[in-house]
Amino acid sequence: MYVSQPGLSAVLGARVLAEFGDDKTRYASAKARKNYAGTSPITRQSGKRKVVLARHVHNNRLIDAVGLQALTAIRASPGARRYYDQLRARGVGHRAALRQLGNRLVGVLHGCLKTKTIYDEETAWPNLTERLEHAAA
Repeated sequence: MYVSQPGLSAVLGARVLAEFGDDKTRYASAKARKNYAGTSPITRQSGKRKVVLARHVHNNRLIDAVGLQALTAIRASPGARRYYDQLRARGVGHRAALRQLGNRLVGVLHGCLKTKTIYDEETAWPNLTERLEHAAA
């Protein structure tokens, strides 16, 4: 299931598997997996001010592997490419867009592992344009 993901080859897929581990009960949710990977943002809100930051405490080998997967997925997956391009069009920087794409790919991986299915482009990126336009509004 790992190598069916866009951007994960046999070597990079093995690296991601090694860092996440093979215990199926370790991550109760996609959010837990994303937090461990270090791809999910930290949101701090106080009164009228809201700040979204990248996590600084993370597994360096895993965040590097997910970043490489995101960079490669841009070329391998039309849905990942559209997601990245729409983030960039909204003014998000390259590294932040890759981190957000990596966060999305970790969630897709968790879903595939949970349902014991291989990656499907249509399932991973349904109605992508509508969702991003709604989020920007």
